[in-house]
Parts: sequence; C-alpha cells; structure tokens
Amino acid sequence: MKFLIINGPNLNMLGIREPNHYGYETYEKLIMKIKSYCESFDVETIFFQSNHEGDLIDEIQKTYKQIDGIIINPGAYAHTSVALLDALKSVSLPAIEVHISKLNTREKFRQISYIRDACINSVIGLGTDGYLRAVDILLKYLCGKNQQEMK
Repeated sequence: MKFLIINGPNLNMLGIREPNHYGYETYEKLIMKIKSYCESFDVETIFFQSNHEGDLIDEIQKTYKQIDGIIINPGAYAHTSVALLDALKSVSLPAIEVHISKLNTREKFRQISYIRDACINSVIGLGTDGYLRAVDILLKYLCGKNQQEMK
C-alpha cells in the first residue's frame, strides 16, 4: 500500500511556529515519525509540503492511480480552498484530514473546513500523533474495502 502525506502552508515551520498550538516537534521529526509508523504496517509513504495552493493541487492530481490513500493537513487552506476540495474529489481516493491543533478552541473561522466534504474522516487536536491515528483509520478503511471487493 502507498499513502500520500500532504502538508500545507507553514507546516514546514513546526517546532518554531506557535508551539503553544503546534508543539515543539520539527517537520523533519514528524516525517520520520510517520514514515517509521507506516513501515511497521508495510505502507510506503510519499511526503509533500508546500506553502502554495496550486502545488498542493498538482501533487494530488499527479498521484492519481499511483497511491491508495491521502492524509492531508491543509493548514489554513482548509478554511479557504474550494480548489483543494475539488482536487480531492477529482481523484476519488480515500482521504483523511488532519489538524495538529484543537481547532474548536481557536478562532471561529478555523471551525470551517472546505475539504472535509471530500474526506472519509478528520483527526483534529491530537498533536502530531493525529497523523498516526489517520494512518490507522485509512488502513482500516482500505482493508475493509478490500474485503468487500473480495466477496
């Protein structure tokens, strides 16, 4: 199995940016953590981070029919980007939305997520461990789907 892990704007600044919301773990450590966890399930990972909306869309489209699922932390684009929603819908792959911080305790505009409609689930407020929870959810979903197809 192969998963695309997408991180949007400012996530490259983990460990520096607002540690009260995002913690002190760096982006590089996050990647190592996810990669190691996925390897324990024999899942290959592709990582992509960009501060540019169009680059995120291009990456989603590029991996069409090349991967089994997407884990995406769209950052602030969750609250603004219909284009990311449309990109996720266009590839018809199971996707999990992840947010490190507890959005429900933050500004009102952060309560809205446009991409959520294209995702099978969301993991919010579990820190960087939310990515690992997203892996679990995606694996369970895909294994269940594969069993259904075998019947």
